Amino acid sequence: MIYELSNPVTKSLITHLRDQKSDAIRFRHTVAELTKQLVYEALKEFPLIQKSITTWKGEQSFGAIDETNIIVATVLRAGMPMLDSAIDLLPDATAGFLAMKRDEVTHKSVLYYDRLPDCKGKTVILVDPMVATGGSMMDAIELIKGREPLKIITLNIIGSPEGLEKVSAAYPEVDIFIAQIDERLNDDKFIIPGLGDAGDRSYNTVE
Repeated sequence: MIYELSNPVTKSLITHLRDQKSDAIRFRHTVAELTKQLVYEALKEFPLIQKSITTWKGEQSFGAIDETNIIVATVLRAGMPMLDSAIDLLPDATAGFLAMKRDEVTHKSVLYYDRLPDCKGKTVILVDPMVATGGSMMDAIELIKGREPLKIITLNIIGSPEGLEKVSAAYPEVDIFIAQIDERLNDDKFIIPGLGDAGDRSYNTVE
């Protein structure tokens, strides 16, 4: 299922991201803020456990998310600001890392680094700012599925209708939370209007 955020604050932040005058610091900060919105929405019905803590009145139990059973996985490098933001909200969650590079000729992704922890029986939140063709996200989901997680959730900043529909059709059990669905892909498989290269803009990388 695909869930698109509709908050006016979300749309305003997306506009800031599109602005080429936004420097790397502001770009990363805006991605982080959008990620928090996505986490709130994705986990709004997440079950709570009772957690015993020491309060000013002594030991008491309160509802809390069982963060130890959550893995936040990212596709390097553009997903790093999203991962950092999600881990800030879920400090007891475990991080996982995948590195994929898109072949500019075939438009297919190639996996060259896999550092996922044990996913069996856990909820995996896959964060990746952009869903263009959907190929790299599908490759990541397929790899994670092989590790027998309880559930897979994806958090994305922008995506194309074509890519999102492709992912959703292939993995209907995966919940996709996205800040903005853009218009389309162009002939070069870039999102229109898009943001540009999220990794380059996050870290001032020169091609």
